[in-house]
Parts: sequence; C-alpha cells; structure tokens
Amino acid sequence: MELFDSILILLAIIGTSHILNQFVPFIPAPLIQIALGMAAAVLPSGVHLTFEPEVFFVLFVAPLLFNDGKSTPREELWRLRAPILLLALGLVFVTVLVAGYAIHSLIPTIPLPAAFALAAILSPTDPVAVSALSGRIRLPKKILHLLEGEALINDASGLVAFKFAVAAAVTGTFSATQAGISFVLISLGGIVCGVLFSFLIIWLRMLLRHFGMEDVTMHMLIQILTPFAIYIGAEHLHASGILAVVAAGIVHAVERDRTESTQYKLRIVSASTWSVILFILNGLVFVLLGLQIPDVISVIYKDEAFDNFTVLGYILFLSLLLILLRFLWVHAFSYFNARQKPTSDRLYHSVLTSLSGVRGAVTLAGAFSIPYALQDGTPFPERELIIFLAAGVILFTLLTASFILPLVVKKDPGASEEQLRRKEKAAKIRVLKAGVRAVREGMNDSNRNAARTVISEYHRMLMQIRTEGGGADEGASFRERAKKAHLFAISTERKALVNAFMRGEVSRETAKQYQEVLNQTESVLSNRMRFLVNIAGYGWQWMKEMLVHPARTDFRACKAEEMRLLRIRTAEAAVNALKKIVTPKNKEEVQLVIDHYDELLQRLKGDITEVPEAPVSKHKREMELHAIQAERDKIQQLYEDGYISRKSAGRLRAFVNMREASVFEQEEQL
Repeated sequence: MELFDSILILLAIIGTSHILNQFVPFIPAPLIQIALGMAAAVLPSGVHLTFEPEVFFVLFVAPLLFNDGKSTPREELWRLRAPILLLALGLVFVTVLVAGYAIHSLIPTIPLPAAFALAAILSPTDPVAVSALSGRIRLPKKILHLLEGEALINDASGLVAFKFAVAAAVTGTFSATQAGISFVLISLGGIVCGVLFSFLIIWLRMLLRHFGMEDVTMHMLIQILTPFAIYIGAEHLHASGILAVVAAGIVHAVERDRTESTQYKLRIVSASTWSVILFILNGLVFVLLGLQIPDVISVIYKDEAFDNFTVLGYILFLSLLLILLRFLWVHAFSYFNARQKPTSDRLYHSVLTSLSGVRGAVTLAGAFSIPYALQDGTPFPERELIIFLAAGVILFTLLTASFILPLVVKKDPGASEEQLRRKEKAAKIRVLKAGVRAVREGMNDSNRNAARTVISEYHRMLMQIRTEGGGADEGASFRERAKKAHLFAISTERKALVNAFMRGEVSRETAKQYQEVLNQTESVLSNRMRFLVNIAGYGWQWMKEMLVHPARTDFRACKAEEMRLLRIRTAEAAVNALKKIVTPKNKEEVQLVIDHYDELLQRLKGDITEVPEAPVSKHKREMELHAIQAERDKIQQLYEDGYISRKSAGRLRAFVNMREASVFEQEEQL
C-alpha cells in the first residue's frame, strides 16, 4: 500500500509541475519537477524510494530512447553523422581522460580508476533533458538535431567507459586493448540486436494480422512491451541495451512510414497511448532525481571529513571543465570543417552547443550503480562524494541551460503589431492544415464521402483566412496558383476528350457538348468578360436547337450515360496529371483542385447518392471532432515550440472551441 501511495504522489507531482509551468513558463518543467521531488523527500511523511539503477534503465531509459529513435529525423541523423560521432564517441573519451586526471589531481582521495568512472558517468548528455530543453528554447535546427543525435549514442559510450573504469577500480586491473575490443563488440552487438529483434517483432505482428488478429489492444500491448524486451534481450547477450533500443526505434519508424496507410486506427491509438506514457516517464525521471538529491546532500553535509564549501567548489570546477572541454572540441571541429563560415557564427554555435550539454538522470543512475565495496571487501573510495558531485553537476548544467542559455540565444528583433498579426494568421493556417491532414489520414472506404465534405469546408476556411484583412496579396497569389492548376487540369481534360473521340469512344455530339462545357469553365477561370460573352452565345445556341431541332433534346438525353462516362474518364486523367506536377510550393493549391475533381468523381460514379444520409452525417461529425482534436494538439505544439505566445494560443483555442460548438449545434438540429 505504501508503494501505491508513493506512485500516486509522484503522478500528482507530475501533474502539478505542468500546471505550475503554465503560470511560470520561464522556469522549465524539469526544474519544477526536481524541486517538487526534493520537497516530497524532505517532508516528515515524505516519499522515500530506493533507487535501483538497473530498474531505472529498463523502466525509463529503454522506452524514452526507443521513442527518440522513432521520432528523430533519420535524414538529419545521417547528414550530421560526422559531428554526432565526434561528440558521442570522441568527446566522451576525451572527457574521460582529461576530466579523470583533473578529478584525481583535485581530489587525491579519489583513486584514478574511480576518477575515470566519475568522468565517464558525467560525459553523456541526457536525451530527456535535451528534449525538455528544446521545447522552450528556440535553438537552431542544426544544433538541435546534433544534440538529439548525440544524446542517442553517447549514453552507450559513456556507460561502457564507466563500467570498465568501475571494474578497474574494483579489481585493480585494466587492459586498454581489451577495453577497446569490448567497446566495439558491445556497441555493434547492441545495434545488431536492436535491428534483429525489431525484425522479429515486426514479423510477429504481420503474422498475427495475416491470421486475422487485428485487435488494436493486442497490437498496442506488443508495441509497449517492445522496448523493454529488446533492452533486456540485448543486455542478456552482453550487448548495449541502449544502442539496441535506439536502433529498434529507427527500424520501427521505417516500418511505420511504409504501413501507415493500412494501420490508421492502430496508429491513432498508438500516438495517444505513447503520448501519455512519455508524459509520465519524462516527468518521473526528474521527480525521481529530485527525490534522491536530499539524501545525497545529507550524507556530505553530515560527514565532518568534507568541507561543504570546498565540495561546492569541486562541483563548480567540474561543471566549468565539462563546458570548456565541450566548447574546445566543438569549436575545433567547426574550424576545420567549415572555415568559410564567419568566425562569429562558428563561435556562436560552439557556445550554444557547449551550454546545451545537459546532464540528467542517466548520470545519477550510473553514479548510484557504483558498488559499495572493492574486491578485497574494503569500501569503495569516496562513493558518497562521487554521487554528490554527479548530482551537483546535473543541477548546475540544468540551471545553466535553463537561465544562461536563453540569454545567449539570439532573439528575433521586436516584431511590429502587423508582423505579430501575420504570424498568428500563419499559425491559424498551420492549425487548419493539421485538421486537414488528420481527416486525410482517417479517410477510408466507409467515411470517404464525409471526409471529402469536411476537407472541402476546411479549404473554404483556408481560402477565407488567406484573403482576410492584410493578407490580400497572399490570397491573390494563392488564387492565381490554384487557377493555373485548374486551367492545367482543363487542358488535360481536353486532351483526354480528343483522344476518346479519335478512338471512337464518344460520339461527335457528346464530344462537342463537353467541349463547350470545358470552354465555359475555362472562361470563368481566365476572363470574366469572355465568360459573359460565351454564356450569351451558348444560351442562343441552346434556344436555336430547341426551336429548329426539338427532337435533338431527346437525342441528347439518350447521350447522358455517354456524357457521364466521358466526364469520369477526363476527370481521372486530370487527377493523374495534377498529381505529377505537385511540388512543395504548389502542393496546397494543386490538392485543392484534386479534391474538386475527387468530389466530382464521387458524384458521377454514384457513390454519394448510394450512401444513406444518416451514416454520412455521423461520419462527418466524427471526422470533424477528430480534426478539431488534431488542431488543439497543433496549437499546443506551436506554443511549446515558442512559435506563438500564450495570448495567441488562447485566441486560437477560442477559434477552435467556437467551431467545435457549431459541430454540436448541428448535431442537435439533426
């Protein structure tokens, strides 16, 4: 019961920290969680949990790194592979050597192997802390991807170096050759295990679906167990469990991209479930860190062998040494790799990267895993001091990244009211696009008609927002690009019409009639005066046909089926041609025209009329609510990324709330 109460308290602390962060956004959530964790530990009836490093790595590090491997852009990882490896491998080993000797010289009571162990556990940056950091500080994209890639790999290199250093301290023996070979085998073994285990799990899921086992709950359970199983399996094979789950995350991301269209429901449930899991785990990491700090401090504070101010000086020295080593390493690489860049830019990026090297709970977990005694039974030298120094460096790097780094990051020049308005307008467009994307992803055979109706409504809203106050130029440009795409589609239809006529698939009368329809449509798009003249001429031709050749009206009615098939053929040709001219610049405009043709095809093929109205209304409401939730998620993401202010986020939420209310009002009227 005591453990259950503690878990409830920890979950309450996580929720409280995020509520407080909304009122004091200048203080990052991780620091609030650490402070609340410390408060929970020092209270008379506070929470006291035993810190088990191995359990911590399995329970927290495995799923968090698995998710980071799935979400980190693979193209960026590959493009930045050289600097990532230099930081994750080269800097780790340089830090172990330089900081190890410095620690031993500064604190002679810590033997050299133990000093190397402390330096090794201080060398890796924390991926969870980096993720929390990126949510409130707008670092350049290249630096952010570099930090994410480094944090994915340097845990393995730092922990392997730490294990060898601890083994040397415990046994008194060390072989550099054996350590190097073991490191390579452990690292490569972890990657291989992650890839192979991932293929086995993916094969198992495909096999289950092959036998008709499409239960989303069962497949979701397999997803949740995947990082734990892969980490434990790799560790049992004496490989790196950390690199195994990172590799597994990347493999699963590739598999997800290839099958996302066929597993829509599972993907929606997976995204919702993992968002809750990651929210809890990210918070628990820092709360547990806060729970451990008071006990660590009390040991050093009560021990008369340590001078408290001297120990604080050690923490300051180690923290500054780590930042300096990181700066020199990064700046040296940037100097030799990009001499053409201005010196000021290289210096600025080196400073940002150095201050962003946040240490976290992985460092503390490694420190707690130091054994209590050596091989001969004597206590491990200065174990409590090592843990205290590790905790102090963690806090120092978090505080530095939270309060000094924002002062260094270049701020955008003060934006005018017009610029802020335009930025909020751009944010509203991005929010609506997120809703369109959610509807497209959720489209299937049963709700296709309702989804297309919702998408059409979104396109009308997007067009209205683009042309509203202050954005006429932007709206005119959008309409011009859409008009060009539509004219291109009409020219394609005309070619398909000629081809069908030349092949004898349509009669001359039907071809001529549809040619006139295309002419009228083109006139509407290209020139209003020409449109009016053509309409008058077409009306006169129709009246003359009725008066002079009344029997031909029946003949044309007989050709209705031929006309319908012709329009289907030309519309399909237009859609295929439009898909071939899509570029990142015209994607939205071309898609607007494609949607128009898709709706036309649905009507011509009779799909809409064959579906009862009630199910369409039901599907439409479901799609609208799903899209609105996607819009809310996008607003939160834009706010957390610093793209919009709290006030802008509030106005956007009010905009979404009003539309949601209208959805429910329509439901009441049905």
